[in-house]
Amino acid sequence: MVRGKTQVRRIENATSRQVTFSKRRNGLLKKAFELSVLCDAEVALIVFSPRGKLYEFSSSSMEKTIDRYIMHAKDVNINKKAREHNAQQLKSDAASLMKKIERLEASKRKLLGENLESCAIEELHELELQLEQSLSSIRNRKYQMLEEQICQLKEKEKILTASIQEKLNAEARLQQCAPAVSDDYDSQNTDVETELVIGRPGTCKVK
Repeated sequence: MVRGKTQVRRIENATSRQVTFSKRRNGLLKKAFELSVLCDAEVALIVFSPRGKLYEFSSSSMEKTIDRYIMHAKDVNINKKAREHNAQQLKSDAASLMKKIERLEASKRKLLGENLESCAIEELHELELQLEQSLSSIRNRKYQMLEEQICQLKEKEKILTASIQEKLNAEARLQQCAPAVSDDYDSQNTDVETELVIGRPGTCKVK
């Protein structure tokens, strides 16, 4: 026969309630002892009967266990408060950043010429000054970059000029060497001995 599930609620009969308390109390104390032995756990159990009688079990020292519990509870509360404080700080920082982003977005739109209907004369004048300063900075940066490019081009020009001059000098040296070779060849040809013959064949030769 299947045993039905007992409904957990207060027992109205005083005698039955006292019997049930005694049985459950002993079972609970036994389970606490077994848990401490089997799992090497620090267990402390405190039970007050309906009449106010104290029943307790401790695997070591009840006072030490209670002190340890109090310290742990304090640490938990401190950590909880620290987490709550950090969460509040993060929310405050996030809200502040959102406001800053909104102000920056509004300022950017105004600098782009948008949403100027609500601006006063003073604010428009301030925007104009900001734009003039930005334009001046842009121009200075542009001139600086142009000067850097000019310097780079001048350096390239010097390198190319030096290279061309070196090639011209080399060609000039080659041209100077070429006539000297030709003169040597002509001088060798002038040393050839020539004879002039006058008269009929067999007559004297005139040198």
